[in-house]
Amino acid sequence: MARQRGPAPTEQLDVRAAYAAHGPELYRFALRQLGDGGAAQDVVQEVFLRAWRASDSFDPQLASLRTWLFAIARNVVVDEARRFAVRPWQRELTDGTDLPADPGPSTDERLVDAWVVEEALRRIGAEHRAAIVQTHLRGRPHAEVAAELGIPVGTLRSRVFYGLKALRLAMEEMGVEP
Repeated sequence: MARQRGPAPTEQLDVRAAYAAHGPELYRFALRQLGDGGAAQDVVQEVFLRAWRASDSFDPQLASLRTWLFAIARNVVVDEARRFAVRPWQRELTDGTDLPADPGPSTDERLVDAWVVEEALRRIGAEHRAAIVQTHLRGRPHAEVAAELGIPVGTLRSRVFYGLKALRLAMEEMGVEP
């Protein structure tokens, strides 16, 4: 008999309490994204199943439970939309409506993305964060930002490069899939 290392997943993450606190909100998010109540219920179920299975990877120091669950939900919604895009006949079996081929990101999805990025930006160094915010998020020219910071353009480019690597790592640690 194999010994289990560490606490059981249910001890690390109280799934019932998490569902009570965030289940309805996750359902509304999935419903707005997919426009199908049954699919939204499936998404919420899958979110909590994935959360339970990966509960040992949840670190409240990296992200709040809500942010972590919404990151999982975003991935599940994308998976569900792709599944319907590949097999549109499955949707017709339940309600006869079709999903648009490429619905694009909705306001809710953009909001969740913004929360995840904001949380990940908090996890990286201040110099890297400033370089990314100024050049990527605000769209300012590298030369202008470098002059304002009093550093060479090459140094700014280096900070952006390594900052994006750190940001990607922070998002992976938060459970966000590319």
